[in-house]
Amino acid sequence: MKRILVSAAPLLSGLLFGLGLMLSGMTQPAKVQGFLDVGGLWDPSLALVMAGAIAVALPFFQWSMRRDAADPRVSRPIDRQLVIGSLLFGVGWGLSGYCPGPALVMAGSGAGEALLYVVAMGVGMLAGNRFIGPIGPGGQNRQERT
Repeated sequence: MKRILVSAAPLLSGLLFGLGLMLSGMTQPAKVQGFLDVGGLWDPSLALVMAGAIAVALPFFQWSMRRDAADPRVSRPIDRQLVIGSLLFGVGWGLSGYCPGPALVMAGSGAGEALLYVVAMGVGMLAGNRFIGPIGPGGQNRQERT
């Protein structure tokens, strides 16, 4: 029975996450773009969603950081790859209104633009693995660890 529960935990977590994304409106690109449009008709409602998510996750992150504090792989300095990746993520999110989680939820429902986003995201991951190298534990590229 315990084995079934352990196997079902990721599925149940994913279903709960997807349901939360749908109920909060995070799967609606127009709502997300309205939140990101701070110079126009700004919609602050998703700030409450983010605040709720942070409130739930923060104790677990703090516990994890205390547990892994001695591991030098846990923290890396801000480098060019991180800045470029963050910029690409932000621009993609702002232009499409999707980030990876909501895009997967909407792709699962058959939304064409979300399916296109997920395919583009996959191509980007493959290109990153091909030209930069797979990211391993602690955010290190495979080449950096050898």
